[in-house]
Amino acid sequence: MSRIYLDHNATTPLRAEARAAMVVAMDVVGNPSSVHAEGRRAKGIVEDARRDLAEAVGAGEADVVFVSGATEAAALALAGRGLQASGLEHAAVAAWVEPVLSVADGAVQVKDPARSAVQLANSETGVVQDLPEGLAVSDITQGFGRVPFSYAWAGVEMVFLSAHKFGGPKGVGALVIPRGHDLAAQIKGGGQEMGRRSGTENIIGIAGMAAAAKAAQRDLADGRWDRVAELRNILEKAIEAGSNGTIFVGKDMPRLPNTSCMIAPGWKGETQVMAMDLAGFAVSAGSACSSGKVKASPVLPALGISEADAGCALRVSLGVETTLQDVEQFAQAWTAKRMKARVPA
Repeated sequence: MSRIYLDHNATTPLRAEARAAMVVAMDVVGNPSSVHAEGRRAKGIVEDARRDLAEAVGAGEADVVFVSGATEAAALALAGRGLQASGLEHAAVAAWVEPVLSVADGAVQVKDPARSAVQLANSETGVVQDLPEGLAVSDITQGFGRVPFSYAWAGVEMVFLSAHKFGGPKGVGALVIPRGHDLAAQIKGGGQEMGRRSGTENIIGIAGMAAAAKAAQRDLADGRWDRVAELRNILEKAIEAGSNGTIFVGKDMPRLPNTSCMIAPGWKGETQVMAMDLAGFAVSAGSACSSGKVKASPVLPALGISEADAGCALRVSLGVETTLQDVEQFAQAWTAKRMKARVPA
């Protein structure tokens, strides 16, 4: 049975550009901290990648700090700062902030931007936020490469992202922070990454991340995500036509072009995930970092959705390689499974 992957918000397939850059980096022997020719070649890969990623994000080369992923970047940016946030944030951010900001019509109500953290886009619903000028920190992990963003014009002090969300490898990410900004390192030792993150650089992952970032921005500029949005809309219309009462979270809000968070009241999200998995589709009941946990995600309740309905949510997230046939087959299979489950329509 061939499978259809519709869980791109959890992780994306590795791009060919990233794979090619990683293969080249695999053959480089030197340590980037070594001063001999081999070390300088390894250092060159890191610095070339820093330049390319900075250009893709709209930052200066000295603003980019490579880390192991968005979770580490969040800790580096947020630890000890006592910033405020809403209940919409990813767990990596929620661990370091005070969840006191309210949400109205899907939009986070920010009173003091300099003391606040607001995500660019939500991983579960796809809802995109209008980031206020002077914001302290933004998690741009889900939005980068899918919606227009530039550090140069966003007016945010720090942002962070993770490579595997836009076609890069898992286990590498970056924090973008103004050069010269005082930041206490969380991982200390050799003083790599301008003293902000010690440890020998993951040159293979870093090379792949930068190559993927360039390709992701090219896809955005070429309008490939406009086509994905069309497919997402076709999917939702097909679901609506085949089942009454399905709720599409954030449908009237600015959303990522690829994300559909749908609620079928009375049909548990986990049950839907298992049913669709058996039918050959990879989807999820929410963030990959919260799915399967005992504690439910706070995101949907923060949007005013009841706990009962929140437990019946399914997230479908498309990619640039998703086809019309993929979404049509999913809609047909999901509708059939819902009828078989005898969920009220």
